[in-house]
Amino acid sequence: MHSFAWWPTIAVLVVATFTDLRSRRIPNWLVLPFMVAGLIVPAWLHGWHGLAQSLEGFALGAVIYGFLSLIGGMGMGDVKLVAAIGAWIGPEQLAIALLLTAMAGGLMALGFAIVGGFKGEVWKSRKIPYAPAIAIGTMFSFFSH
Repeated sequence: MHSFAWWPTIAVLVVATFTDLRSRRIPNWLVLPFMVAGLIVPAWLHGWHGLAQSLEGFALGAVIYGFLSLIGGMGMGDVKLVAAIGAWIGPEQLAIALLLTAMAGGLMALGFAIVGGFKGEVWKSRKIPYAPAIAIGTMFSFFSH
């Protein structure tokens, strides 16, 4: 993990979590500047290697969550958030974060099902805010690397 990525990532994850919980949206005004900075700052600090790591992390997040968005499992805010996080933390740590995010998301979905009841069509139409799971997975990945 790049140590310079800790605070910007945590700040964006906190805001994204609250906005996703409140409105079920992750705003572009939050994610897009974070994404651009995630491509520029590592390149500025580490040259071509930093740029390569940022692009690889960005691509990993965009491809995996882009696919999930195409099949209806994620919103585009989640895709942009994960791609931006990948730009900041690189592909190796992002892979760990995505695994931990999937585990957190699964537990959240189970909790939503238990609290809301397993009601067939009603359950299928529910949208679960996923930024909290992304935040949990990413933050735990900081301690696993």
